[in-house]
Amino acid sequence: MRVLRVRDPFHRAQLAIAALFCSLGFQYATWASRIPALKDDLGLTAAEVGVLLMAAGVGAAVSFPLVAALMRRLGSQRLALLSALCLALVLPALAAAPNYPLALLVMCVDGVLVGCLNVAMNAQGAALEARFERNAMARLHATFSGGSLLAALLASGMNALTSAVAVHFAAAAAVLLLLVVCARTGLLTEGQLPEASAAKEKKRAGKWAVPSRMTLWMCVAMAFGTVTEGAMNDWSALYLEDVAEASAELAPLGIAVVSGMMVVARLFADGWRSRWGDGRVVLTGSVLAGTGLILALLSGGLVPALLGFACVGLGIAAVTPCVYVAAAGQGSDSLTLVAAMGTTGLLAGPPLIGFIANASSLVWGFAAVAASALVVSACSTRIRWTPAAEELSRS
Repeated sequence: MRVLRVRDPFHRAQLAIAALFCSLGFQYATWASRIPALKDDLGLTAAEVGVLLMAAGVGAAVSFPLVAALMRRLGSQRLALLSALCLALVLPALAAAPNYPLALLVMCVDGVLVGCLNVAMNAQGAALEARFERNAMARLHATFSGGSLLAALLASGMNALTSAVAVHFAAAAAVLLLLVVCARTGLLTEGQLPEASAAKEKKRAGKWAVPSRMTLWMCVAMAFGTVTEGAMNDWSALYLEDVAEASAELAPLGIAVVSGMMVVARLFADGWRSRWGDGRVVLTGSVLAGTGLILALLSGGLVPALLGFACVGLGIAAVTPCVYVAAAGQGSDSLTLVAAMGTTGLLAGPPLIGFIANASSLVWGFAAVAASALVVSACSTRIRWTPAAEELSRS
């Protein structure tokens, strides 16, 4: 039975790109969910686990020149499919790694591939908005969070069946391959890119320019925005248990509140963008995230912490979609650099917050998270954003 909705070109492309976002969230959450098992299998110390996590961030950070070249040579469609396919194969490779050095190498490769897919899928999302003149990026990012949730559910189910990481990762790889198949036929080809964008990229082919000042502001906003997002996901449960003195049963509520609010906000954020514009959404959201978390830290206790976490999830959710759209408007090199900073912040931010917590306390670590959100608000005033749809209709 054919689904009428998929016959619409916009929805067909949107579903295909959403499959890419879902696959990235699913792959990231899959290996993250088995860190304790990998630690035991490889006999790692806590410090070695931190370095293992940093390896993915390092891979993402150094991937910029390669990703920029691959985007020019392959285009976003082929690079997205190739990197998504390779990310599916990384999971079995990580499970089969016989020692720590090889595991580090696999995680470094994972970071490079995440950088490739992150750039390519966001380029597809930005092209979708430009081609059909409809906001869609926030909902696409919501599917990233949905993929993380799906991975968590699969990890829970696989843990109940078997403790073998290899079996779990093989099942996860099969899901990722299915998502690649779903994305394969609906992605925008280079010929479907908006004419102005295509002409600009053709003119720039083979060249690389020094990043503009606005691109650098976007890089800073993206890096600190993803540090905020990643640190909340990785450290909220521990904060509730160690600082807010929540029970072991209530501690996971931190992740649930942050993730749930992010999904809800991203489902509605495209409407906010149309009504108020990307700049106002980013500024208001990042201020809400930073001030809400600061007030929670000052108040102490479980309920203020959960309210503060909800402010962070609600406020920070639309930052990365809006910054990606703005970066895509500056060309593929700007998008690649901004995406590399985003991937680096997402993967390297949580270990950095851990270092701050070890040197002082987890409260100061979360204070750094709040400061990161406020840095985003400062950067947002220096970026030229796409006007709101209502503003364009009045002009």
